[in-house]
Amino acid sequence: MRAAPTILHLDMDAFFAAAEQASKPSLRGKPVVVGGLGPRGVVATASYEARRFGVHSAMPMGQARRLAPNAAYLVPRFSFYRSISEQVMELLGRLSPLVEPLSLDEAFVDLEAGGVADDSVGARAAGERLRVDILATTGLTGSVGLAGSKMIAKIASEEAKPDGLVLIEPGTERELLGPRSVRILPGVGPATGEHLRRAGMTTVSDLAEAGEDELVRLLGRAHGASLYRMAQGYDDRPVVAERDAKSVSVEDTFDVDLHDRVRIRVEVERLAERCVGRLRASGHSGRTIVLKVRRFDFSTLTRSETLRGPTDDPGVVREAAARLLEAVDTTGGVRLLGVGVSGLADYTQEDLFAQAEAGVAAASVGDVAAAEAVVAVEPAAAEPVERHWAPGHDVRHAVYGAGWVQGSGVGRVTVRFEEPGSEPGRVRTFAVDDPELVPGEALPLVGRG
Repeated sequence: MRAAPTILHLDMDAFFAAAEQASKPSLRGKPVVVGGLGPRGVVATASYEARRFGVHSAMPMGQARRLAPNAAYLVPRFSFYRSISEQVMELLGRLSPLVEPLSLDEAFVDLEAGGVADDSVGARAAGERLRVDILATTGLTGSVGLAGSKMIAKIASEEAKPDGLVLIEPGTERELLGPRSVRILPGVGPATGEHLRRAGMTTVSDLAEAGEDELVRLLGRAHGASLYRMAQGYDDRPVVAERDAKSVSVEDTFDVDLHDRVRIRVEVERLAERCVGRLRASGHSGRTIVLKVRRFDFSTLTRSETLRGPTDDPGVVREAAARLLEAVDTTGGVRLLGVGVSGLADYTQEDLFAQAEAGVAAASVGDVAAAEAVVAVEPAAAEPVERHWAPGHDVRHAVYGAGWVQGSGVGRVTVRFEEPGSEPGRVRTFAVDDPELVPGEALPLVGRG
């Protein structure tokens, strides 16, 4: 715990939805929901306008549509969000060498380590300056919490939402926390909260009064002792600049269960390619390939294979994932597939050809059907596929310029032509295969001078 509020927590306001509203003038001030749009999709982020209808993150998309039927429902554009996040993280890096990103839109900063603040006045000035710089650089707003610990700084940023700053003076933590629900503390989810409620503890002050021994009896040594310390307002976790990734993975949930074995294998190979793309982007290689399969009955299986050395070769990862798939029964149907790489390193196995040959040798020992399945994939991959236009994604038309997809179906796609700095634009409809309409690049929210 610090004597000055020099730990800063930044949380961008409704980040994905706010980025979409900023890039699409016709959506500003209107309810926007970003997430998976299929029957099994969930909400990633809802704008504040959508939250007034009860829509929130992690809610099933079907429920969100019932609560806010007139909202704009968009597919995420993660590369766009990542580019904005990089701008924000660069601003944080100017404040201190100790920046701990938690996600694309959230991070802790140690202001003291950066020499920009050693008291409340300096911390508040740094926080206000950061908010101004974020708005000028990205066109978006963020909320800032300042405190003497990470836990309290995060609580402060939540209180500051949206587009505000809250500073909590060290020494006032217990007074602040006492009347709050136990759910405000890190690690207290619905199950733990209900367990504590049945024991007569609903506020943080109830936990402090119960004592450490009682919490240990209820929750176990590690959780109980940690919760008691947090109830006292005590948190001495440092801001850690490097959060080493332990694995890289991608997964997809399918709107309709997959039954065709060849289609399942094609999806696994596609996921392997995406996974390697992320692996290379992070500057890593990996030694253990992991396959995740969620079947029709929601049972989830994981299978893994450890290579002789780390690799970032897509062929090696693809073949390993395919071998793992052969050991999984998918006859009842598959609703989710995932491919991951763990055992990360910052170098690559030199003998990649030996790895690939080992995979071929292993496959040759198996049954002939597996080899036939690989051959059967080739024609399917070469077949023309109808162009798919996802709601919210960027497009460019040879005549009308930049725009975004409002919706598509029955061979047509509806596009609204507008840019971040323009007035709300006009809507036009085209055939999905119109040669003058092509996927576009996201435009910057703030003009470059």
